[in-house]
Amino acid sequence: MKWSFGEATENMASEVNPSVVTDPSPIVIPRDQHSISRKNISENALKVLYRLLNAGHQAFLVGGSVRDLLLGLLPKDFDVATSAHPDEVRRLFRNSRLIGRRFRLAHVRFGREIIEVSTFRSLLTTSTQGNGEDRDGEQHAVVSDRGVILRDNVYGTIEQDAQRRDFTINALYYTPADFSVYDYTGGMDDLERRQIRLIGDPQVRYREDPVRMLRGARFAAKLDFDFAEDTLRPIDDLAFLLEEVAPARLFDELTKLLLSGYSVRAWQELRKTTLLEHLLPLTWDALDDTMEDLILDAMHNTDRRIADGLPVTPGFLVAVLLWPALVEARASLLADGRPPADALHTAALEVIAKQQSRVAMPRRFSTFAKEMWELQPRLERRQASRVERLLQHPRFRAAYDFLLLRAKSEDALTDLGDWWERYQALDKTERSRIRADLGPTGTRRRGRRGSRSRSNSRAERRQ
Repeated sequence: MKWSFGEATENMASEVNPSVVTDPSPIVIPRDQHSISRKNISENALKVLYRLLNAGHQAFLVGGSVRDLLLGLLPKDFDVATSAHPDEVRRLFRNSRLIGRRFRLAHVRFGREIIEVSTFRSLLTTSTQGNGEDRDGEQHAVVSDRGVILRDNVYGTIEQDAQRRDFTINALYYTPADFSVYDYTGGMDDLERRQIRLIGDPQVRYREDPVRMLRGARFAAKLDFDFAEDTLRPIDDLAFLLEEVAPARLFDELTKLLLSGYSVRAWQELRKTTLLEHLLPLTWDALDDTMEDLILDAMHNTDRRIADGLPVTPGFLVAVLLWPALVEARASLLADGRPPADALHTAALEVIAKQQSRVAMPRRFSTFAKEMWELQPRLERRQASRVERLLQHPRFRAAYDFLLLRAKSEDALTDLGDWWERYQALDKTERSRIRADLGPTGTRRRGRRGSRSRSNSRAERRQ
């Protein structure tokens, strides 16, 4: 019998694949005992599931989508796990492509939506050979000397796949074969306890992939869950492993932590352990109570903007997070006799370069941060000849918002923030009067004298 969207019934599993789950050990939560409904699942994800099932494969929703559906949340995306190998998935879906070297996955594209399809992974058996094969040609995962998984394209059963996932709450499987949820690791109990718990030995699992420490912090922040004690305990000792993670990958994780609408709670999770020290060492070294208040204010504002559906950019939070380090670097250069503008410019380049070695920010975001920083002294000077030009600068609004944040802890900037707020609300005539009240700037006077002097010299030469 063929499966199609909207036609499945509770007893269809036996008609298509009598052995939906090969291992008899999972806890099976039937349709009437959980809250997942197909109306809350992406239609495209259901199409992928049904086509895989029709082809004789096992197919399940897995991971964050199942977790969020059980918690009454709206999933951001939907991932599928299947017994089909990647090449088989590719043949079934012409709108798919295979990605990844470390983990081989299929992305099935429906317009702007991508359904990620992964093949069940086997329990970890490792090889030190570069191609991941033993002498008999058997495939193994490739790991580093420290236990970090470098390549893992060894396939197995759903029960093995569940044991390979990171946290119990992410190892819940839902299938339209019988509309049941399959729990192999105690994830349902941990959802009820509202806790984040690793599957397996935390020491081993963190060494396999150190980013799991950041993922745990992200899930705790997003869901307002707590770490299980055995999952939290090793983090302080193993956070240094983040230094071995690709800087570009760390930027992706940092963005997920801070730009998903719960950055304040995410910051608090990072501060509970040594994660912040190894993720943002420049921020950690320069952090004091005043600077932390500035960072938290920025994060509150960011979370509010996301809640209101307003755009946000990583560049702004990058500028705020690295501001403490910039202030220290600039002060050091000024003490060495550097001119203020040169000290700021040099400090900005140094801070960004140092941070890039740990968290690789795309150039557009580091440039955004640098421009915001360099606008701060220009906003403070309010030169009559440049005020209007500053207002038209593409980074003015972000720099102005940052100035207001600074004004909360720097009393000297309070009136300045009020002045810029009033100025923006004025019409052209009133702005002109305000600029006149500022008086001519030193730069403007030097420019005029220089201009007259050059004119007189040209006139004398003509005579």
